[in-house]
Amino acid sequence: MAITVTNQANPLGAKIVNDTTVGNTAVINVTGAAGAIYYVEIDNTANAAFSYLKVYDTGTVTVGTTDPDWIFRADASSNNKYVIPTDVNFATALSYCCVREAGTGGTTAPASAVAVRFVTS
Repeated sequence: MAITVTNQANPLGAKIVNDTTVGNTAVINVTGAAGAIYYVEIDNTANAAFSYLKVYDTGTVTVGTTDPDWIFRADASSNNKYVIPTDVNFATALSYCCVREAGTGGTTAPASAVAVRFVTS
């Protein structure tokens, strides 16, 4: 898996999470602690269909069963950016996956891997 987490000396966020191979397998507790999300970027340019980034505030995820705390839609063949000016707090862990169906029950992986970037604290 191609994940990098970079510590930042920046008033916006302390970490940048960059994952270039997001699919339908959950990535669990990527930051190792509670924090806040300030920015989400979903690069879905390799896919001709919508993809949905499911984000969880838990260290235990069963894709298709665990209710996501947030879902971000990525348009087909595009790079989508979400700026969250008041931040979104996660109290337990930052976990995520990407699927082709919206909602809790979606489990189908995108045809090609999706790249995701978070700015977090």
